Amino acid sequence: MSKKEPRISISHSADLRRFKCRLWVYAAILIVILLLAACSSGTSSRRGELGDNQAILATCDPAAPPASLVLLDGTGSSASNAITAERMIAIESIATRTAVCSGYLRVQAFSSSSAATSLLFDGLLKQDGATDNARLKRVPEAVTGVMDKVRSGYGPAVQALPQTGSDIHAQYRLAAEWIQQLGGSYRLDLSIMSDGIQNVGVDLGARPLSKQEAEMLADKVTVPKLPGASVTVAGLGRVAEGAPPSALAEGLVHYFQRLCERTHAASCTAVSDYATAGR
Repeated sequence: MSKKEPRISISHSADLRRFKCRLWVYAAILIVILLLAACSSGTSSRRGELGDNQAILATCDPAAPPASLVLLDGTGSSASNAITAERMIAIESIATRTAVCSGYLRVQAFSSSSAATSLLFDGLLKQDGATDNARLKRVPEAVTGVMDKVRSGYGPAVQALPQTGSDIHAQYRLAAEWIQQLGGSYRLDLSIMSDGIQNVGVDLGARPLSKQEAEMLADKVTVPKLPGASVTVAGLGRVAEGAPPSALAEGLVHYFQRLCERTHAASCTAVSDYATAGR
């Protein structure tokens, strides 16, 4: 009778322990990979932001930093969450550009006159640093601080304004006075965010205007001279409820384009899109 070979038995518990060990190793490797990916993503994002700001810096004129004046129509016709959100995006872009170019920023809401205003932010955004990159790395934090103040103050500022009308014309005079008072070598960068429906002195919402009518009407308005300035009027025809006829919005664009040209500004933009104000 042949002798049987001894059978080697493997413990189930030993197999289980080895399996668990492999799982722990795989889990640890996965965690390391995820952490490295997160760090890489964050670094890439920061590098992307720095790269964007370096591109902006290349367009800055050190001899004439921007004096960015953002004027927000605080009348009820512009009171909607969607419009406010678009305005905040545009303001953040303006604040970033101003900080990168070592400029000055003032943000305020207005309604029926140059005196009917509520201040949201006013300050120099020049960043400290021995090199361009050192200064640029401080820009995001500075802009966050600006936007915290603007966002938190916007609602109360608008509520404090008299709701007796919208005088957009008066904001040009206010801008001329402000840049003169600011002094220095600043270049005015004026952004008016409004639906454009002026109803103090002249009612631009009464009916649509043709290009010729709009320009003739704009020629009758007294405006200050703003040589060298960049002027943008954004949000024309954008109202909180409903939408005015497209012909009305087009007439407003022609009107405010002509009004700006009469200030002798270096650059004039009149549009319905708020995003344009932030470019």
